[in-house]
Amino acid sequence: MKDITKHYSNDDITIVWQPLKCTHSTFCWKGATGLINVFDPSRRPWITPEGGTTEEIIERIERCPSGALSYVRKDV
Repeated sequence: MKDITKHYSNDDITIVWQPLKCTHSTFCWKGATGLINVFDPSRRPWITPEGGTTEEIIERIERCPSGALSYVRKDV
């Protein structure tokens, strides 16, 4: 399978998703601390950075156990 990397950006941050690394833990979107407005597997594209603040997005990404999600801040 081809190694794919997808990028989703807003004015402040670029979210990087590597699907082959994803273990589908659902930490990014599910539960009381999930960020369904940004990470919604029922939508296409499933990542929309406009749905949350930069701080919320970073907090979710840093909890990703597989490392499939990462980010690059545009202001740094």
